[in-house]
This record gives sequence, structure tokens and C-alpha cells, in this order.
Amino acid sequence: MMSLIFNLGSQKQKRQYLRNHATDAERILWARLKGRQLLGCKFRRQHGIGVFIVDFYCPERKLAIKIDGATHGSEAEREYDRRREEYVELYRIHFLRFTNSDVYNNLDGVLTVIAGAVKRTGTTP
Repeated sequence: MMSLIFNLGSQKQKRQYLRNHATDAERILWARLKGRQLLGCKFRRQHGIGVFIVDFYCPERKLAIKIDGATHGSEAEREYDRRREEYVELYRIHFLRFTNSDVYNNLDGVLTVIAGAVKRTGTTP
């Protein structure tokens, strides 16, 4: 049943578009997450969870990560973000959110928070 919520076929083109048009902050963080660089965990980019797409997802730790850019300042965007986070957490998936500025100005801090979440969600492989 759970597999029916991940990477819906109807989202394939949108996920591909998002991967091919990643923001600078997403590219910077992906360079540090890909290839099991963070505690040996596999992360995926632009991963669908139900009707929503998260920037990064670690299936073995059930950890979703979203990087918020400048467009997330409006009340409507904040409400959409809140609904997405609540929806994802319904599936017992831990949700982390960072801003572009966090990635640009404190990448080591972002990686430390992600590593801490990985450690809390299970033993490293």
C-alpha cells in the first residue's frame, strides 16, 4: 500500500522538470547528499510523496527535506507548505525544511541537522 503513494506516474514529468531545473541551493545540497556521502544513506531528488514532491528523500530513514526559496514568503505559500508537511508526516516521514539562505550561508549546519535526523531515525547502514 505504501508504495502507491511514492512517485506517482502522473508526476513523472514534473519530477523530471524539477530535477533538470534545480535551484542553486538544491544543487549545492545535492552535491553533498548524493552517492551515500552522508552517513552512508541514499537520498533521492525530487521524490513524490502522494500529491506532493519533496526536494530530497531518504527512504531507509523515512526523511524528507525541502529547500524553500524566495517564493515561500506569501501567506498562500506558507499554507501550502504547512499542508504538504502535515500530509508527508501522516506517513510517519520526518520532515526537515531549510531556506536557500541556510544552504548558502550555513551548509555545514544544514548537514549537521540532517545527520542528526538520520541518526535519530535509525542506525546507519
